[in-house]
Amino acid sequence: MNGRLIRVVLSEEASSGLTPMQEADRNQAIADLAADNHFALASNPECDTILHLSVQDGRLVFDIRTEADETLQTLVLAPGPFRSLIRDYQMLLDSYAAAVAEGREARIQTIDMGRRGLHNEGSELIMARLEGKVLLDFDTARRIFTLVCALHRRM
Repeated sequence: MNGRLIRVVLSEEASSGLTPMQEADRNQAIADLAADNHFALASNPECDTILHLSVQDGRLVFDIRTEADETLQTLVLAPGPFRSLIRDYQMLLDSYAAAVAEGREARIQTIDMGRRGLHNEGSELIMARLEGKVLLDFDTARRIFTLVCALHRRM
């Protein structure tokens, strides 16, 4: 697989109402994806793509486009399997922010370990839901899960 994401575009809702921690998390995921990713349609594994990620009518939408921004394939996923992971992830981010504000280093490390575990679960879920349609590696799935969490208010 040589295909990769050349750009990720989030719906405008992904920017509204985020806490500073959530915004930093989202921005880091986008920067990490820009620097390194493996993402391609299973039907065309060599093609570089643009991903428009949004929530429409309560469903998670992966609008996968060409470099010329023409839709190649649109994948629509039900939000149900993601809800509990997203809720838990948001609670961990809130706890992390509170621990940072209090300067509790041991608590920060514990929360960060839990956050990594949830990220792993979210990555596995993304990979499973896209199986047979999209080829992606674990790190790319982790970053996409972070972006899905940024869209959570609309799910």
